Amino acid sequence: MLQAVLFDLDGTLIDTAKDMARALNQLLEEEGQPHLDYELIRSEVSAGARALVILAFDEPEASERFERLRQRFLDIYIENIHVETTLFPGMENILDTLEGSNIPWGIVTNKPSWLTLPLLESMQLKDRATTIICADTAGVSKPDAKPMLDACKEASVEPSDTMYVGDDERDVVAAHNAGMPCIALRCGYIRQGHNPDDWGAELVMDTIAELQEWLEQQLETIAA
Repeated sequence: MLQAVLFDLDGTLIDTAKDMARALNQLLEEEGQPHLDYELIRSEVSAGARALVILAFDEPEASERFERLRQRFLDIYIENIHVETTLFPGMENILDTLEGSNIPWGIVTNKPSWLTLPLLESMQLKDRATTIICADTAGVSKPDAKPMLDACKEASVEPSDTMYVGDDERDVVAAHNAGMPCIALRCGYIRQGHNPDDWGAELVMDTIAELQEWLEQQLETIAA
């Protein structure tokens, strides 16, 4: 019985790639390097700031310069965190459907709360979500089960009756670690060389329209 739906943030619920690509290319420009192609950046967005800096710069992660670059990227990003970022097309309908059916929804993301909460506030999503769990608020990141379990506890639902929706293998692993089924979205920020069919998700969907159709079927089952 579907009790709740939890979403990954970047690449699943909201499309942050253009704002993050702009920030990374501004950093590259500041460092005297050429811009990277948008599609290349997009494929790495779900992996976070560290992965984007690795993509853009040939710099050891343990170096002082790497940490300076990572922090500068985050500073640039938060200054313009909600310029072109939007819900993915079709996600507003899904949230409306959930809310109209009294099914709580929430967010479990590895994005830190100091970025996540201001962005959701700006998008008028913060107060709509029943639970918002970030890596720093949980104390650990996905694929650890704790963020998923914390979200279920806040929403007063059972993991086995909660569906998680994500766009990375760690989303599937985190969900399964928590005893939760998972839907993998192929339309998200799929990293190069990664195939959602290999992740072991209960369902793999090409489009958000498929997710809407699945949700409506679940609600029909509940009502029957």
